[in-house]
Amino acid sequence: MVDTGKEKDPFPGCENAQWLFVNVFPSLTYVAETADSRPQYRGSRPVADGRGGPMISVSKLLCDLDAEGDGLRYDAADESDREQIRAEKQRRPVVVWNTTKQCNLYCDHCYAAADTECAPGELSTTEGKRLLDDLADYGVPVVLFSGGEPLVREDLEELVAYAADAGIRPVLSTNGTLITEERARDLKAAGLKYAGVSVDGLPERNDAFRGEEGAFDAALRGIEACQSAGLKTGLRYTITEANADDLEDVVALLHEAGLDRFCFYHLDYGGRGDEIRDVDLTPAERREAVRTVCDMTREYHARGEEIETLLVGNYADAGFLVEYAREHLSEAAAERIYRYLQVNGGDPTGERVADVDYQGNVHLTQFWQNYSLGNVRDRPFGAIWEDESNPLLRKLRNREAHLKGKCADCAYQSVCRGGSRLRALSVHDDPFAPDPQCYLHDDEIEGGSPVFDTGPEPAD
Repeated sequence: MVDTGKEKDPFPGCENAQWLFVNVFPSLTYVAETADSRPQYRGSRPVADGRGGPMISVSKLLCDLDAEGDGLRYDAADESDREQIRAEKQRRPVVVWNTTKQCNLYCDHCYAAADTECAPGELSTTEGKRLLDDLADYGVPVVLFSGGEPLVREDLEELVAYAADAGIRPVLSTNGTLITEERARDLKAAGLKYAGVSVDGLPERNDAFRGEEGAFDAALRGIEACQSAGLKTGLRYTITEANADDLEDVVALLHEAGLDRFCFYHLDYGGRGDEIRDVDLTPAERREAVRTVCDMTREYHARGEEIETLLVGNYADAGFLVEYAREHLSEAAAERIYRYLQVNGGDPTGERVADVDYQGNVHLTQFWQNYSLGNVRDRPFGAIWEDESNPLLRKLRNREAHLKGKCADCAYQSVCRGGSRLRALSVHDDPFAPDPQCYLHDDEIEGGSPVFDTGPEPAD
């Protein structure tokens, strides 16, 4: 895209000529070139753990339970011996690659609006490898193979192995129903590091949500196949009004089956997710659901049954965790959590996570499929990602100057960054309006710093 000096239409061809924004993954704020010509980015917002983008680790913050991804989330990690955690790679986004639009299920909330039929224009195996070379050259630390359902691609193992050989950490997002013991072994042998399996409620509710009877049992068999193959596996659970009451029971059931990692997503209003806003939680219900996750995490910890719990997609969670710590732990704990979350950096749209769809279009996040920054068939990914002649990308990376309403003056702005811009757009037709799913109370967001400066914590 050539910069003509004029503000360009940030949504060419977009219905209703709206800006489009989203929340949940990206965050690389381009500032300038360094002496070695490598781009630098604003702040110290390290990329997330690569198993789904920038997440808030409840278990780390409330129970000090370390997990592999936490070095990427909360620490500079300059001294890490893991390649994907080193500082250089922290400046690059996690990339979600929607390898296909085809899926064997038809889920109500699918952000990719996947279908049972294969869509035209899908990147071929050769083009996929070219994309992975491109991402490796740019220094991308992690690629998340997603869909649709990525396991419908017969070349998935070949692509996973290619990514691993290129030095990119390959991880998987799947509904789990197509994972056999053989495919789990093959994926593990190819170098896959993690499989996140989506389950959205107990069997009856999950199957209704996913459009197929038996989907829950098939996903559980897929999880068991991954465990038998020695492949790290975890739950992905999108919380809605329909399944919030199942949350603790699903965790208990899957923990008994051997899972210890549980990632809870807030509904973002992309794809078919925008069509089911009426079953989303109210802000008050959302607050209680997050409180349930916090209480549950601490209860497991108190019993000596450590589980890793994470929250994704609503960065009001960051402010709530500080308030929760103040109420249930201590002011010093609230201060520590706040400082950690400042490093995590809040909503990452357009910065720390990027999306490449099945046709090669680059998006600000996987949830925002309506707007493309460019196509990797035409330009390298890095050139597209750093092209701030795009006004939407540029303003998103400097969103603090554009946020409106309560988000503009929020005490938790540095750890939230306005929450979901996609939800704001979908509900208010304005990408800089307040996130309609912010559930923090007025007395929590008003005023100056939300924590007292207690000084450095004493050494152990």
